[in-house]
Amino acid sequence: MTSLPDISHPAKEPRQEAVPAGLGPVLAGFDHVSMVFQTPNGPLESVDDVTYDIREGDFVSVIGPSGCGKTTMMNMLAGFQKPTAGTVTFEDKPIVGPGPERGVIFQEYGVFPWLTVKDNIAFGLGLHASRVSAKERNDICDHYLELMGLADFANSYPKHLSGGMRQRVAIARAYAVKPKFLLMDEPFGALDAQTRSNMQDLLLRVLASEGKTVLLITHSVDEAIYLSSRIVVVTARPARIKEIIDVKFPYPRHEDIRELPGFGELRRMIRELVTSEYRVQQAQGRTAAFSG
Repeated sequence: MTSLPDISHPAKEPRQEAVPAGLGPVLAGFDHVSMVFQTPNGPLESVDDVTYDIREGDFVSVIGPSGCGKTTMMNMLAGFQKPTAGTVTFEDKPIVGPGPERGVIFQEYGVFPWLTVKDNIAFGLGLHASRVSAKERNDICDHYLELMGLADFANSYPKHLSGGMRQRVAIARAYAVKPKFLLMDEPFGALDAQTRSNMQDLLLRVLASEGKTVLLITHSVDEAIYLSSRIVVVTARPARIKEIIDVKFPYPRHEDIRELPGFGELRRMIRELVTSEYRVQQAQGRTAAFSG
C-alpha cells in the first residue's frame, strides 16, 4: 500500500477530513482470483491471483494497460463471469450472478432508444427485483431528472440528446434502483475532454448526495486521481496487483486540485507504474493503448 503525504485544498477551500480509504466494512472483494479463457489458440490467462477488498464508501479506480484484464475483474464483480479459481464476494457471500444491489454502467451509453428519458430511468423500477408503486416510481424519476439536470428532457428520446446527456441518463437509471455498489467501465471514455470533465464533476456531486461505493475502470490517470479514494494499478495481462495507492485529497473535490504539486507528483508516479507495464506488453508482442 502506497500513500502520499496528506494533501489539503488551497486556502480558499474549507479544509475537510480526507476520505478514510480502507477503514469502512468490506463490501466486496477478490480472494486469490484467477480467470482463464479457453480460446481456439489455447488457454488465455486474463487475471492471475488477484486479492483486494473494496470497502463501503470507497471510490476505487482500476488502471492498467489496455487488454490487461480490468474489465474481466469488473465483470466478475457484476456477476457476468465466474472466476476460474478463487472467490469474488459481495457482502461476504460468493457472487453467483448479477443482482440489483450492483449497478453497472458501460462506456456505450446503454440507453433504450425507443424509451423517453424518464422511461429509461424508470425501467429498472418495473422489474421484479426493484419494483415499486407507480407514485414512488414517478417520485424517484423526478428526483434523478432534477439531480442529473435532465428535467427539461424528461419526454425526449435518446436520439435527441448529446453523448454526455445519454450517459447522464444511464447513470440515473443505475442509481434509480438504489444499488449499494456502482460498477463503471470507462463510462466517460467516448466523451470529448470538456464533457468528460463536466461528467466527472457531476458524478462527484451525485456521490456526495447519494453516497455509494464505486469501482471505476479507466485508462485516464487524471480521472482516477480526481475521483478516487484508492487506485489499484494492475500489470499487463494477466492482471496482477502491481500497487494499491491511497489518494489523500479530501472531498469535495474541485478542478483546482489538478494544479497542486501533490496532484502532479501522484500523476507522475502512476503514469510510470502503468507505462512500465505498457513496455512489458510491447515486449511481449501485444499492441496496447494508454492515455492519461
